[in-house]
Amino acid sequence: MYAKPRLPDPVRSAAVRAVLIVALTLVLLMVAVLCSYAGVWLAFPMVLATVAGTVVATWGVLDVWVTRQVWVQRYGVVSEPSSVARRRPLAGRRAAPGKDGPPRGAQARNGDTARNGGAVRSGATRGGGTSASR
Repeated sequence: MYAKPRLPDPVRSAAVRAVLIVALTLVLLMVAVLCSYAGVWLAFPMVLATVAGTVVATWGVLDVWVTRQVWVQRYGVVSEPSSVARRRPLAGRRAAPGKDGPPRGAQARNGDTARNGGAVRSGATRGGGTSASR
């Protein structure tokens, strides 16, 4: 129904490899269970093969995860910010000069400029002390 973007080639090949390994491990598990029910000598070797297959299948699934992480870190993702991440229009952020506020660059009440928020007057620091006290 919804078209998902295609996986990158290294990630897709790692995923195919992992699916094949997991499928083979499940087949080994079924053979081991059936052989143990039948009491055949092949049951014990199949159990050992199933344990080894489980280790290899775990490696395969981790390989998919690591390959995907490496791909994203190297090549990144499409950088298109959502509507939440976009900046608001300029008109909504700041009042126009002459309307309900001082013009740009004008001094605010406590001596800080409206633009940089930190200009200090008369040698005092923001903490209330002088620069010599620090």
